[in-house]
Amino acid sequence: MASPPPKQTMKERILETADKLFYLQGIRAIGVDTIAAEIGISKRTLYNHFPSKDALIEAYLQRRFVQPRSSDKPPAEQILATFDSLQRRFSAKDFRGCPFVNAVAELGPDDEDRTVRNIAVAFKESRRVWFRELLRQLGVADAEGLATQLTLLVDGSIAQDLVRDDPTMARAAKEAARVLLANAGVKVGGSAPADNKRTG
Repeated sequence: MASPPPKQTMKERILETADKLFYLQGIRAIGVDTIAAEIGISKRTLYNHFPSKDALIEAYLQRRFVQPRSSDKPPAEQILATFDSLQRRFSAKDFRGCPFVNAVAELGPDDEDRTVRNIAVAFKESRRVWFRELLRQLGVADAEGLATQLTLLVDGSIAQDLVRDDPTMARAAKEAARVLLANAGVKVGGSAPADNKRTG
């Protein structure tokens, strides 16, 4: 018989509640009093674990910071699967876009020490670097440039889905990624590599 999951600490409960409320309703719209009330604790208890709302915002973004991981699948397949994952996420009722972009948009002028912006940049860069390393495995000549283009397709599809409420924007981005890969000499879906696009 499986043992029950470990009980959450108070700090974990606070962070999980903040995560849900910040993401679904917005960082500016949610104060620490709302988070405390949702859990049923005092603000003092919350501040014992997170000394300020800024500290809680930082912890929320760090919690969301999950770096992409490579698998045993072929690199091109891993790249294109990114857009399949996006389409599934877009179809979820609780999808509200990229939490890092949302945080920068909400807090930009007030982020005086640039903590939020730095976390957002690091997250976006982790995705771009992941693409770049897969492209290097494929022998793409300009892996750096193509990784940036693929990252733009990811972010563009997120923006389009938010505006249109249309998960198929991820599928359109995937087809654009397929074209970019083929033009870089990568054999994708039975297409032949273009000439003089690959190195080594």
